[in-house]
Amino acid sequence: MKLLFSKFNTFLLRLNFLGLNPSSVLLSLGFSLCLSAPVQAADFRSILPAKAIAYDAPSAESTKAYIMTQGYPVEVIVNLGAWVKVRDQRGGLSWLEGKNLDAKRTVIVTNNTEIKAAESAESALLASVERDVVLEVLSPSINQGWVKVKHRDGIVGYIQSSAIWGLF
Repeated sequence: MKLLFSKFNTFLLRLNFLGLNPSSVLLSLGFSLCLSAPVQAADFRSILPAKAIAYDAPSAESTKAYIMTQGYPVEVIVNLGAWVKVRDQRGGLSWLEGKNLDAKRTVIVTNNTEIKAAESAESALLASVERDVVLEVLSPSINQGWVKVKHRDGIVGYIQSSAIWGLF
């Protein structure tokens, strides 16, 4: 520990010798480290089995919070392998067994909206979808605010990204 402190003091003395304010240099270094840190995209998964039990802790002996149904999108917060802490569309946090999650991407409709034939509000209407409907994501990229999705009835089209949760 003394060696580390000694090296730090030497560093500060060299900054002074060069005519640099050590406080400003350290502050700038701290900001640059924060700003250069890679931004990690949210990790979304969907529920794999017909029903998955959400727990309040990472153990089957903990309290059962609620049941999630197949396809429901969740955001992965902590992944311990066998247990995964997730956030649901309403912001609730719970734990699921890792085996209950699928890499298949889905989203949930947050406002009644429409599925269009193309990435335009003026394109043909394919379907109207109500709040809480789960849709499969066919392309996670957003093009001018539109996302390509598939309804469980087989309808494939585009939906506005502002009307869904589970993509970003």
